[in-house]
This record gives sequence, C-alpha cells and structure tokens, in this order.
Amino acid sequence: MRLVSVTPLATLLGALLAASPAPAQDGTLAQVKARGHLVCGVSGGVAGFSMPDGQGRWHGLDVDFCRALAAAIFDDPERVRFIPQSSAARFTALQSGEIDVLARNTTWTLSRDTAAMNFPVITFFDGQGFLVRKSLTITTVKQLDRATICLQQGTTTELNTADWFRTRGLSYQVVTFANSEQTLGAYESGRCDAYSTDKSSLYGERLKTAHPEEHVILEEAISKEPFAPGVRQGDDAWRDLVAWTHYAMIDAEEAGISQANVAALREKTLSPDVKRILGVEGRYGRGLGLTDDWAYRIVRHVGNYGDVFARNLGEATPLKIPRGLNALWTNGGLQYGPPIR
Repeated sequence: MRLVSVTPLATLLGALLAASPAPAQDGTLAQVKARGHLVCGVSGGVAGFSMPDGQGRWHGLDVDFCRALAAAIFDDPERVRFIPQSSAARFTALQSGEIDVLARNTTWTLSRDTAAMNFPVITFFDGQGFLVRKSLTITTVKQLDRATICLQQGTTTELNTADWFRTRGLSYQVVTFANSEQTLGAYESGRCDAYSTDKSSLYGERLKTAHPEEHVILEEAISKEPFAPGVRQGDDAWRDLVAWTHYAMIDAEEAGISQANVAALREKTLSPDVKRILGVEGRYGRGLGLTDDWAYRIVRHVGNYGDVFARNLGEATPLKIPRGLNALWTNGGLQYGPPIR
C-alpha cells in the first residue's frame, strides 16, 4: 500500500492566494487612486452621521466610514471630499459617477438594490420612530390614531407609515416636506402632532428644537431600517473593498484592537487573528487591490467600529444613542464581521 501525502488545507489556500493575480485595476478603485482622493456622498446634516461643524469639518458615523475607506486606500483619512446629497438626488449622483460611494443613512431595500445600486454591508441597524410632545402624554404609536404626522419626501418613511397604520385599521393625515429642516420646522410650529423618521435621526432632530426636554422619542420602531453604503452595480472589486472596510472595523473591535492600542499590538502581538487583521501575517490586501496593512491603516487613523460609534453617537455625546442592535454579535447585537484569513 503506497502512502499519499496530503497537503493541509491552510497550505493550499495560502498557495492559491499567493498565485492569484491582483484584481484588475480598471474600475472605481483605479479612478479613485488616479484622482488622488475619494468622493463620498453624505447627508447635508444628520447629527451623528454626517454634519459639518463651524469650521466646515465633517463629523459622523458615515463620515468616519468614508475616512476609513480613504485610510485603507491612501494611508490618509483626509483624502476624501464630502458632497452633501438630498434624498431625491442621491441615487442619481451615484449612478452618474459624481460620487464614488453613497454613505448617507440610506436604507437597504430590494427595489433599490436591484434597480439603482448595490449595498455591500450594513453599517447601522435602525428603525422608524416618532417624535412627540411630552404634553400629549402619548406613549405608544397606536395613540397617534387620527393624528397629523410630518414626514420627509423621497424616503422610506412614507410607505412605512402608510403600511403600519393601514394594517392596524388606524387613520392619520400626512404632511410631507422636501428636507429635514422644513419637516422639523413644521412639527415644532404645531402643524403636526408627530414627526416621524429613523430613530437615530430623531435623537439629533430633538436637540434642534427650542426646548428638547419637552419632546420624547417613542420607544417603538415600526420598521427595519438597515443603513448601508451604496455603490454602483457591476464593480465587484469596489463593492468588496467597501464591505471589508466595515468588516475590518468590526473584526478589530472584536479582537480588542482599538485606535489607542493598535500600534503597540502590531509590534508585539502573539495572536494569529490580530496579526492577520493588522497585516503582520498573510497577504490579505492583494485581493482588495491594497497593501497588506490596509486594516491597520483604518484602525490607526479612524478606529474600530466601537471607537467610531462612541465618538459620534454614544453615551458621551449629546445624542446618547445606545449600541442596541449595533453591538457586536458577541454582546447580543447584530454587528458581525467575517474573518480576515
């Protein structure tokens, strides 16, 4: 009987990766590299997600996602240009090539995914909620039967509201506006009994009112609103890079790699998982068209997902949004990163 040597699976995979050519650089990534900066479509001003400060510098979860993408590509999170997009114009801007990626608290739906763009990954799990005056003593959405509700045009909130009330045999009146400023203004002036949009946005909208303490966000959510960055269809390499930018931030948090300790861990870690994430071991940047330290660049310049969440939305911010569904899967949340290996 002749003995046959069996090559370990890890060795075979390593050999395949080493032999595989880097992806063709003729898509969005090549254009971004040639231009020298990323162009990111964001919202004109949603607190915690994308908003410029008094000096014109942008801040927020979506903003930091784009900076992370720029860090992975250029080793420089500042090589990104932010272009505000309205709800109505955002998809056209992406399709026309005006922007490279849409990171604008946009809900991933089937119709959008099949007709307008691709959604590589969910960066924030949200749901539609309602802002009401405390003086109305409303505690549940059902108590808004026959109420007047302010909504923003061109968003999923109109359909969600109609579905929810119709299913329960409740009636309501809707008043729609072109942007969030007009919608909030109408609500605060008393034109509407409630203002409905994504719950994450309502935290910021409440802070804009003259007396935030007089308003409350109802606990219920009437929809699923998975926020995802959008990319053009037909560019799988770019789609992969956008997805893995987020996954790297999730994997880093799960592995205990933060902006505060990433440099030290890269020098002395013994963990194989950490070595792979930080590019010390393996050649996992090639498949993305990047250097092998791409994830290290992201965490060093921008942070892991927990760093970004805490900085823009967490308990130390005026918004004080709990992690909730956006906690790591190991902590009861939905954020889960496939392994870098």
